[in-house]
Amino acid sequence: MKIQINARNRSYQFNVAQGQRILYGGLADGIHLPYECGSGTCGTCKARVTAGQIDDLWPEAPGRRYLKQPGEFLMCQCVARGDVSLEVTNFVYTMDPGACLPSAGSGVVRKPRLLTHDVIAFSVDLESPCDFDAGQFMMMRVPGVAGYRGYSMVNFERGTKRLDFLVKKKPGGEASEWLFSGNIEGQSVDLFGPLGAATFFPALAKNLLLIAGGSGIAGMMSILSRACQEHYFDQYSGHVFFGVRTMKDAFFLEELAGFQREFPQKLAVTIALSDEDVPVAATDQPGLMIDRGFVHEVAARHMKGKYQNMRAYLAGPPPAVDAAIRVLLLEAKLTADNIRYDKFS
Repeated sequence: MKIQINARNRSYQFNVAQGQRILYGGLADGIHLPYECGSGTCGTCKARVTAGQIDDLWPEAPGRRYLKQPGEFLMCQCVARGDVSLEVTNFVYTMDPGACLPSAGSGVVRKPRLLTHDVIAFSVDLESPCDFDAGQFMMMRVPGVAGYRGYSMVNFERGTKRLDFLVKKKPGGEASEWLFSGNIEGQSVDLFGPLGAATFFPALAKNLLLIAGGSGIAGMMSILSRACQEHYFDQYSGHVFFGVRTMKDAFFLEELAGFQREFPQKLAVTIALSDEDVPVAATDQPGLMIDRGFVHEVAARHMKGKYQNMRAYLAGPPPAVDAAIRVLLLEAKLTADNIRYDKFS
């Protein structure tokens, strides 16, 4: 079936298979249609049908509250009955040459394990090898739950057949409740991706600032993995700030300390505690620094005067990301193109 997209700047055409979501068909064809559906801003992918008919696979999707005009729908949740023409109000461009094109796939959940009382780590063994860029995420659909959810990869490897994920429990969230059910080993999940613009490439040639709250550290671990594999910190500096409530809520400390030990002169890692003072024996990882305060506050104190030639990556709850953006724009004077993030709610 043929989809005709009329955007503000130009038109595009692509084909979709029977039952394929319109958004995913366009993205898989290398067309950068608007979306933030997997990262906390459901409703961004809305469009309006001008010809043809569609079916809505998830009428209860949160983003439907942003649909105000006749014919509007969410591209991430709707499929075409036949050829369809639609329009979006955004500028739409093709993806950069060499970008990892998203595609549909599936896999099997392996090795689920609790890192804290409300954070779980697990792997997905893929049916087919997958390429993704450090910092990207996958849309995942779990059994018995409508819609897809976005989860960042922790690992980095080209042509990988295993993706590692990290998820924080969301009370009342159907997908996270399923993941924390204790009965997911060997279960099959559907995937679409990779997606996300908060990507790192070794050719960047800038110092790195990584600010993450809670499970937002997942994508930062992928960035650190690739940077260390490429010996990026032989030449450029890295500053990592990981915000949690208390030391009991911290995880990946051994892994973060391992990255720091590889490049002790160039890579600094700080854990920010928002709800408790720094304990006397905070950690048995001597390379890690511990400080009190919200993660954006701690980052601002430690980074004062150190923002030269800097690219910042942010991840975490939307309020934490918004606060960090304000610091980077107003105090650090970073330009918007040097601040990359995907907000997960």
